[in-house]
Amino acid sequence: MSDTVRIIEMGPRDGLQNEKIPVSVEARIAFVEALVAVGLSTVEVGAFVSPKAIPQMASSDQVLRGVSHVTGAEFHVLVPNEKGYDAARAAGAQVVSVFAAASEGFSRANINCSIADSIERFKPVLARAKADGVKVRGYISCVLGCPFDGEIKPKAVADLARTLWDLGCYEISLGDTIGVGTPLKAREMLRAVKAEVAADRLAMHFHDTYGQALANLYAGMEEGVRVIDSAAGGLGGCPYAPGATGNVATEDVVYMLEGMGMKTGVDMEKLLVTTNAMSVVLGKPPVSRVASALNAKKIRNS
Repeated sequence: MSDTVRIIEMGPRDGLQNEKIPVSVEARIAFVEALVAVGLSTVEVGAFVSPKAIPQMASSDQVLRGVSHVTGAEFHVLVPNEKGYDAARAAGAQVVSVFAAASEGFSRANINCSIADSIERFKPVLARAKADGVKVRGYISCVLGCPFDGEIKPKAVADLARTLWDLGCYEISLGDTIGVGTPLKAREMLRAVKAEVAADRLAMHFHDTYGQALANLYAGMEEGVRVIDSAAGGLGGCPYAPGATGNVATEDVVYMLEGMGMKTGVDMEKLLVTTNAMSVVLGKPPVSRVASALNAKKIRNS
């Protein structure tokens, strides 16, 4: 596996949106700037959703405008519908993400509609994005398990991935939202999806609730997937899954990949500084195993 993996940094969006303490616009901008500086050239910076529903993502337009001066990076924002798309475009968005769930239970709990209805909601977004020359990334939640419906059949994920692909998404991110997957299940799911969408158009978005994320990512890389969503410090969680932890930590992913001889382009030392700075803002240590180990090593050597 001596090739390159593309890491999509989720910390400023999927990470911070589940933190109890809202982070200021200024701190979010500084976080994004620092992440790009460490070598993470693709960063999801916000979500154009109702601030009543997700107050942590309020003022995402200001964040997107605030990082517009940064060169050599691609910034993504999440949009749930046409209203969100309008606001995102007004703020200068060039890449947007839409989302659907592989389970009916999660779809109804998360966005109060069925899977079919959620697709109808963002069909106009995809049509307008195509006309505007805006790239659209598609997310699928709960691909390896759901807090409401339990097991998810690989075919259900594959069918939804195909729908998103046919509608115009350039890449499909497969999310183990509650982190219950294991390598065998991840491999089975990816093989089913690959029958509908090519591996080079897929991404893995695995949470680490049961400590399986790195193992699941390795299984996915054996299946040919080379895009990984992660969050600095392991930020995040899922409000509908008690005990669910955040995204797999970017530090942990980089440590594993670099140790395998795979290029990430990420400066680990600078990443650690960035993660620690956000940890101070949030008032808690990072959950990343690698960040914790490197911090302990620094203390011991100081």
